Amino acid sequence: MKMRITTKVKQLLILSASLLTLSATAKEDVVDISVDITKPGSELNKNIYGQFMEHLGRGIYEGIWVGKNSYIPNKEGYRLDVLQALKDLQVPLLRWPGGCFADEYHWQDGIGPRESRPKTVNSNWGGVIEDNAFGTHEFFALAEMLGAETYVNGNLGTGTAREMAEWLHYMTSDADTTLVAQRRANGHPKPFKVDYFAIGNEAWGCGGNMTPDYYSDLFKQYAGFLKAPTDNFPKIIASGGTDTQTIWTETLLEKVKPSWSLRMDAISHHYYTLPTGKWDVKGSATGFSEQEWFSTLYNTLKIEDFIQANVAIMDKFDPEKKIGFYVDEWGTWYDVDKGTNPGFLYQQNTLRDAVLTGLNIHIFNRYADRVQMTNIAQMVNVLQAMILTDKEKMVLTPTYYAFKMHIPFQDAVSLPVSLSATPRYQFDDESIPALSASAAKAKDGNTYLSLVNTSVSNEMMLKLQNIKQAEGWMLTGDKMDTHNTFEQPNNIAPTMFIVAVTKGKTTITIPAKSLIVLNLGKL
Repeated sequence: MKMRITTKVKQLLILSASLLTLSATAKEDVVDISVDITKPGSELNKNIYGQFMEHLGRGIYEGIWVGKNSYIPNKEGYRLDVLQALKDLQVPLLRWPGGCFADEYHWQDGIGPRESRPKTVNSNWGGVIEDNAFGTHEFFALAEMLGAETYVNGNLGTGTAREMAEWLHYMTSDADTTLVAQRRANGHPKPFKVDYFAIGNEAWGCGGNMTPDYYSDLFKQYAGFLKAPTDNFPKIIASGGTDTQTIWTETLLEKVKPSWSLRMDAISHHYYTLPTGKWDVKGSATGFSEQEWFSTLYNTLKIEDFIQANVAIMDKFDPEKKIGFYVDEWGTWYDVDKGTNPGFLYQQNTLRDAVLTGLNIHIFNRYADRVQMTNIAQMVNVLQAMILTDKEKMVLTPTYYAFKMHIPFQDAVSLPVSLSATPRYQFDDESIPALSASAAKAKDGNTYLSLVNTSVSNEMMLKLQNIKQAEGWMLTGDKMDTHNTFEQPNNIAPTMFIVAVTKGKTTITIPAKSLIVLNLGKL
């Protein structure tokens, strides 16, 4: 996010921050926080900030694609307001077409003249008619407009090895074959750039109710038939486990031995955060109590244990770290908004989601040597979305802003962060860290520090030393469920956060329930 700050505004912000510091210092302990620039860690792959778009509800249709004849302003069918918002977000990667939808998707249905494409039933999500207006060519056109890498999910559940192999050939080859001629006739003479390709999705569930052993055998069969030019061969992703499961990672690593004819570049994992931890009654997206604020954050932090357990297995079988661990579906999952189609998974998005986003990003950053990609679910109008639309109206969510604040972390180098104390946020008999932090040296040479205060009511004092500046953005709100609506689209957005630095030192106040990203300058 670019900061345009006048001298007068800067003076006012510094004065305000100084007054906050003076008032809070008198009643709060100060935690020393330091960033060690002498011990750079792993590169934070930009694809940690990857997005996920599935044929689900209004995620694609109305959310991204409205068609050329829509009254909603569009460019070749892509709605302009959403397109611009995604460009501003600097989306690094798009995953498509699912999700559960991928294992019932036959790619030939989504190519050729739109008026002649077959109509099918989306049996996973609401039983609505899928007219296949958005297919392979539309997906790659969107990725090109956004400058994003591409992640295509192949159909293992209801497809065949031949169908999957022919799709990859259609997308990547420049040979003089009938399929390539078909792609050219459909308007794309040159091959598409496919960066990642997955064999199936959630094979343990909607992708086929398979066992790890059975899936591993199918993976080897299908992967062996995937052919593409050397300079356009995607990384191949195996469908892994969910939640506490490690058996999928272990089985795949035991049974699949990558070779020149068999690629397995990564194993995926899924985890959704539910306030209650129960799928039948998940909890509300708004109007929740502090108990559900706490339980949501408590549950989301479990993902670190899941990553640790799987990474330990990967370190045993793959000590050279050639295989990645991709959390290609993550985020919050609440009860759908009242009055909406239950199969569309539409939910509101609040300050709680932004704080949760910061916590997850910090965890992913800590394991960046393995976690080289994550995909939040989902980009528009579905689950923990970046953007919500209602016909011609559009709002940006707190999660959108959390992602935007962290743009400098894309392809940055992680830096160790240490605290003089570990404050806790206690609720009933449980507690979680009250403060979470992550730091990195960005491509612009500056060091950035991301901070999360999980406490609903307690601010925190932090003392920083050996820094050049402390300027950035803060996201917070008066209420736990502060959110934007179509009637009030600007209820919550980042505000500038600047604190005076004297002789390389400063003390800052971190408000309750807040996310802050600071530029500390070139250290």
